[in-house]
Amino acid sequence: MRSRLLITLLLLLFGLPFGLLGLLAVGEHWRFPAALPPAYSLDALRSLLAADNDLLLGLGRSLLLAGTVALLATAGGFGLARAITRSRWATRWEAASYLPYALPPVLLAVLIQPFVIRLHLSGSVGGVLLGLLLVALPFATLLLRSFWSAQITEYEHLARTLGCTPRQAMRRVLLPLAGPLLRTTLVQTFLLSWFDFGLTNVLSVGKVHTLTVQVFAYVGEANAQLAAVASLLLLLPPAVLLLLNKSALLRKP
Repeated sequence: MRSRLLITLLLLLFGLPFGLLGLLAVGEHWRFPAALPPAYSLDALRSLLAADNDLLLGLGRSLLLAGTVALLATAGGFGLARAITRSRWATRWEAASYLPYALPPVLLAVLIQPFVIRLHLSGSVGGVLLGLLLVALPFATLLLRSFWSAQITEYEHLARTLGCTPRQAMRRVLLPLAGPLLRTTLVQTFLLSWFDFGLTNVLSVGKVHTLTVQVFAYVGEANAQLAAVASLLLLLPPAVLLLLNKSALLRKP
């Protein structure tokens, strides 16, 4: 009985923000102290079907950026973690991987912006992508560092002893063993890029409108309806990823 009550309370606790966003998305002229909107309209939701809708363009742009960053950071982090493990200065390189998180994202963006400008990437998707990689790649490296243990090295040596080439050992032995951790890293780096605002907002100089930037813009304009719709779209990919990884999250050790 207590467990059911606890589950009900947790569902209400986590469901209330989504319910509020849903009401804000369809409610019109909702002013304090009214408990519920006086009128409802689906105009904001219908506008999503328009071919030139800014929210859909922002959604596509955010998916492209976050997906590309996740793939590049996971692949690069896997190789960098291996190189760090085999380095004589493994502890120093690992400590250096924490440096991007010693500064707030906005300050980090301000520091790297001169280099982005010299590369002629300021205000472009490429510049934002480069900035996000500077944050996501060390994060992926730190996550994947734990995979390259002495036992994994012994597995690799055993595969080579049995006649595998380096490529075959990587494809048939190491990658299957690293599969769960690689999926976790892929999801984590995707979310890291997906929800970023400060770094993207500075490096894009107002030209690259990702979904997160649009949410803050609508909030600044006091456009609660569009801000709620954009927020719901912002929460959609993480919810899908959570459902896809539900079995892994609920798996008993």
